[in-house]
Amino acid sequence: MSAMANRIKELPPYLFAEIDKIKQIALDRGVDIIDLGVGDPDLPPPKAVIDSLIDNARKKGSHNYPSYSGLPGLRQAFAQWFERRFGVSLDPDSEVLPLIGSKEGIGHIFLGHVNPGDEVLIPDPGYPVYTAGAILAGAVPRYFPLRKSNNFLPRIDELEELVSPKTRMLWLNYPSNPTTAVASLEFFEEISRFAAERGILICQDMAYSEITFNGRKAVSLLQATGGKDTGIEFHSLSKTFCMTGWRVGFAAGKAEAITALAKVKTNLDSGIFIPIQKAATTALLNCQKEAKEIRGTFEARQKMFVTGLNKIGWKVPMPEATFYVWAPVPEGYDSMKFCTHLMEETGIVCTPGVGFGSYGEGFVRMSLTMPDDRLKEALKRIKKMKTEWVFK
Repeated sequence: MSAMANRIKELPPYLFAEIDKIKQIALDRGVDIIDLGVGDPDLPPPKAVIDSLIDNARKKGSHNYPSYSGLPGLRQAFAQWFERRFGVSLDPDSEVLPLIGSKEGIGHIFLGHVNPGDEVLIPDPGYPVYTAGAILAGAVPRYFPLRKSNNFLPRIDELEELVSPKTRMLWLNYPSNPTTAVASLEFFEEISRFAAERGILICQDMAYSEITFNGRKAVSLLQATGGKDTGIEFHSLSKTFCMTGWRVGFAAGKAEAITALAKVKTNLDSGIFIPIQKAATTALLNCQKEAKEIRGTFEARQKMFVTGLNKIGWKVPMPEATFYVWAPVPEGYDSMKFCTHLMEETGIVCTPGVGFGSYGEGFVRMSLTMPDDRLKEALKRIKKMKTEWVFK
């Protein structure tokens, strides 16, 4: 009888799959669910992007196997976007690689860079796929804490304690999911020196690079001195242009890491559907106005929602970026119990902080990818419950 591989048994349950199970139970009971769990934008992509997809889907040759490395025009478009946005020049042939969504690249980079038994430094709290990718590649996850007291940035002295001769990779995610923190160029300069001195590859997940607020702009790891020599960065069109289901993103940075990732992809998957590549090119080159409008919508929502929470006594800091709210739980609850309580009593789904790591305990993540009327309804329901809660 065949048995499940040990690496599969070692994987923790995928957080959002577990939330979906709990949510379905409530739906089966007829509860009016307000889902603030998964970050899936409710806004449509720009019209020009949809039009491009439709037009190119009708063209002869659009439905053949696409190139593993992506269309030259798409790689060039991303390089142009990157230089305009960050002031960093990229070689579209050796320092840019289109991905079937950034999640695909995040999972595959482990197979291209680590060997079984190698160690990987992973933020806690952090995106669960960093841990899953390490385990599936036979690597050993080593977690470093992100604390509110340090603005949810890692401390170099704590990283130094974790580093060993087996350390091969360090993961960062700024703007941060779930903490909403943003890193400075000075931080990236410091972390680049740290990695370069130890021969560690930095993998920076930058899916939320364009969802920043109050006039603030996120900076890239590749802007740091030596950044392209020490790191690879993962970008996505999912949040910037509301194209989550389209599955298109990019890896950019260290040429050696890009080559290794490309070799893994060549053996394990195919390229992106050609009409989607053409549509992504349209987004990168022609839809900056629409991207700004999308960001403005999320900024207005976070101000409305977080201001509303604070008015009813839930002391929640205003997020710096992303479309999430990282909120402390009331006294007497852990994050999972509070999420269960909130859903059972109000029909509101949110994500327990502990699902992102042990240092996420004490927080819940709420996603503002819902229309304003549903967010206002959520505030009304929370207000009715608020008398039962005590916050530190």
